[in-house]
Amino acid sequence: MSMSLGKAEINVTPLIDVLLVLIIIFMVVLPQHSVGLPAVAPQPATGEAPEKLEDIVVSVERDRSLSINREPIKLDRLQERLRVIFASRPNRVIFVRGHDDLNFHDIATIIDLARGAGVSQVGLMSF
Repeated sequence: MSMSLGKAEINVTPLIDVLLVLIIIFMVVLPQHSVGLPAVAPQPATGEAPEKLEDIVVSVERDRSLSINREPIKLDRLQERLRVIFASRPNRVIFVRGHDDLNFHDIATIIDLARGAGVSQVGLMSF
């Protein structure tokens, strides 16, 4: 009895058939899962940009004279003027700038009048 020493070959036909079936399955299944989220493109602005409101600064000079953004004003008219200013503003922030030589009582009076006019936040500054 003799053995023949022939070459052994792998039959690749079933392997190619399996690969073709897998490719067909992936081609059919994957497009159903690749749906993106709905997106809306940004639209151009139609109206004018809102104007930038400048900060309100109440300055108290050394001689206790007052000004709102460099507009002189008397102490007895300050609260009413601040009410008019903040009637049309969405933010209610004011800055009080006082001279270094003043007592805090003078600045506290301004803060109290501003709070009475509806100001919600007060920032302190110095010259």
